[in-house]
Amino acid sequence: MALRPLLRRPATARSILAAPRTHALYHSYEDPELPPYREAEDKILAAAMTHVPSNGFNIDSLTLGAKDAGYLDISTNLFPRGSFELVRYHLVTQRLGLRHRIQFPSDGPTGVGRKVRSLILERLHANADAGVVPRWQEALAIMSLAENIPESLRELSRLSDEIWFLAGDKSVDGSWYTKRASLAGVYAATEVFQSTDQSTDFRDTEQFLDRRLEDLRTVGGAMSNTVQWLGFQGGSFVNLLRSKGVRV
Repeated sequence: MALRPLLRRPATARSILAAPRTHALYHSYEDPELPPYREAEDKILAAAMTHVPSNGFNIDSLTLGAKDAGYLDISTNLFPRGSFELVRYHLVTQRLGLRHRIQFPSDGPTGVGRKVRSLILERLHANADAGVVPRWQEALAIMSLAENIPESLRELSRLSDEIWFLAGDKSVDGSWYTKRASLAGVYAATEVFQSTDQSTDFRDTEQFLDRRLEDLRTVGGAMSNTVQWLGFQGGSFVNLLRSKGVRV
């Protein structure tokens, strides 16, 4: 995307998973502290991801990844959920890698809101850097399958946690839930838009994100009671499911 105001440092999926993790200071403690993949699984999935840009999120990429990593074709049996394992691997490693990809310099964006915007853009950059944007409609279709929806939404929730945490949000009041639900909806919608964006450096995606964030600020400022909030969140949840390809 056009705007890159932050210091960035490369991080491979393997280095991300191998790095020791201290207890996250979120208010949601669902994130595992241990690496989410065993060594063989990580090697195969990391190798398979290099084939996704050309082959897609499918069993062929998994098989090629197993061969590249020095394992037999039958090793794909380690992944009973098939193509979804590749999608989930990308989601997990890019979420964990966000803290390694971005640093906020002293003269960089100030304020939680501006940092949230920068973190969302950086996470979207990761899709482009991994070469999966042209394949992301496939990933959305896989995530929309009934058996994959719960884990897909949990991972989206974890990403929302990660972004707010890295942005320095330390709120402990009722807004904790509203902010995370709203950010999840904004990110999901922007990622769907990115998958069809043909503009240079995804400039249209960046503008789309800015409009969604502005809508969020406008709606948030107008909310005056719980009934309004519940109505807005209900609509946001439906739109989120639709953005994942679910017919509701």
